[in-house]
Amino acid sequence: MNEQPNNPLHGVKLKDIVEALVDYYGWEQLGYNININCFNKDPSVKSSLKFLRRTPWAREEVEQLYLRLGLGEK
Repeated sequence: MNEQPNNPLHGVKLKDIVEALVDYYGWEQLGYNININCFNKDPSVKSSLKFLRRTPWAREEVEQLYLRLGLGEK
């Protein structure tokens, strides 16, 4: 198994990241913070996941916002 002890996102699903950000900000504010259409035009978790899985730069922005906010810390 490929262990990643220094990766703070190891074991965190992209769906959980998106849902946590939506719960924290709401779609409108999330779209303001990360200006991508999947957050601004008819947003949904499903459409956002589809876009983020195909678009590495956008996924990176979402992951970095999640880490900055410390939403995954227990």
